[in-house]
Amino acid sequence: MTADLAALQLQNLQDDLHALRDMRTTPHAFSTAARSHAVLLAALPPRYGEVLLGLLDRLEAGALFTEESCSFSHKELVDSLQMWVDKARAALLKE
Repeated sequence: MTADLAALQLQNLQDDLHALRDMRTTPHAFSTAARSHAVLLAALPPRYGEVLLGLLDRLEAGALFTEESCSFSHKELVDSLQMWVDKARAALLKE
């Protein structure tokens, strides 16, 4: 049951990430939703939570920029979040 809920939360995170990439949601809304997936984070090794929170912190800080800058790339950060989702999916499938 917990594994099913973790998988559902991961799918919700993937859907939210697509919305973020397509600019149908804000970085803050995405971050808030991602932080609420406690079952998913508990089902993964602790390092996954640390990495995700770091990416979300960068996303929120980067939201202050209105365009790409030398220190922040929205696209690269979204790509990193997608990589995190892909690795989290693989980790859940191993269990």
